[in-house]
Amino acid sequence: MSLKTKLASHVMQYVTAESRLAKQRAAVERRRQRDGRMHQIEYFHVAGDPYSHLVLQALPALMARYDVAVKPHLAPPPPDWAAPERQKLEDYAREDAARLAVKAGLRFVDPGAQPSAERIAGAEAALAAILEAPDFAARALAISEALWAGEALPGGVSPASALAEGAARREKLGHYLGGMLAYEGEWYWGVDRLHYLERRLRGLGAQKAGAPDAFLFVQPDSPQAELMAGSGAGKEVHFYLSFRSPYTYIAAERIRALARAYGAELKLRFVLPMVMRGLPVPRMKGYYITTDVAREARRMGIPFGKIADPLGTPVERGYSILPMAMEQGVGFEFCQSFLKGVWAEGIDAGSDAGLKQIVERAGLDWAKARALIGGDHWRAEAEANRAEMMDLGIWGVPSFRVGEVATWGQDRMWIIEDALAE
Repeated sequence: MSLKTKLASHVMQYVTAESRLAKQRAAVERRRQRDGRMHQIEYFHVAGDPYSHLVLQALPALMARYDVAVKPHLAPPPPDWAAPERQKLEDYAREDAARLAVKAGLRFVDPGAQPSAERIAGAEAALAAILEAPDFAARALAISEALWAGEALPGGVSPASALAEGAARREKLGHYLGGMLAYEGEWYWGVDRLHYLERRLRGLGAQKAGAPDAFLFVQPDSPQAELMAGSGAGKEVHFYLSFRSPYTYIAAERIRALARAYGAELKLRFVLPMVMRGLPVPRMKGYYITTDVAREARRMGIPFGKIADPLGTPVERGYSILPMAMEQGVGFEFCQSFLKGVWAEGIDAGSDAGLKQIVERAGLDWAKARALIGGDHWRAEAEANRAEMMDLGIWGVPSFRVGEVATWGQDRMWIIEDALAE
């Protein structure tokens, strides 16, 4: 392992450490108490973003349960580098938010298309006029509902300054998406990560007396016992994966367990990482992903944080061996060995010593595997998998498909389970 790789691994281990997070939280809480500030959450709303629409519905309940103030910001859509497939992102977000709304007991119906630019501008003007209103959440929700339903929007003011201020504040705090909640140095995406914010507020004693014990929304665990009467026998679970994706790592064992629980066959569909397909992953995005995976891994008891980033040659070395592993019936074992090695054990897959360890513990012969390294025999399959994934309207990993049902994200396995249980 090179000195640069070793240093990067140590930095990531520090960044993802729970002890560092605890110290950071203690420091910001001391400052908050010293300054006499109440708990303040900053919320970044993007008009025309369905995830923001869902968050607006959750905000009143959040404020009713905790001694917090919410400061809303109006923000523009994510920049091009964060939305390289903007049309696909918009289409997928509507479909995903509609499914999430049903699961979370919220409201969103996919109208099949984005509101026009003119109507979004009208909604932004209406929202800019109420940013300081004490009942912002309720009024903003009414505006958002009118926007999505194609109904008349109330008048407003020029949103230019509010959008600029919201964009600058969001960037300063370190994010780029809509529907985001920021609290004292940490980010919480939409209703999906709201339970982490609730846990933190409870740990600070901010929960109001008599507030419900249940969180507003927590992703269902899979497999779900109540659905197990259904059978997925004869069905296939297609698993679109990348060795450079930490979300793929924390999804792998779980998707295999889900497929096994329903008697379905797991099909591995490996693709090149986004950045190796010419899609940018700036430092801001990489940092958020790493810290988000760290908290998800902690919650699920999955080792994570001792990282040897496999970007570039290490990924290609792994993919050159994966087809052989699949032919020998240990494709998943090799994937898991590689993923755990680079994301939890700091194994350098770019070195022969590191890759040999990964290969042999998956039950493969190192001499045969080594002879495949450097070949291009795997590229056509990776490209076919990428094209198939794109045809599904998905461009990132981990993604999954059962029949005609496809979804993106390690926190959407309940969608796949619903399809298996049918």
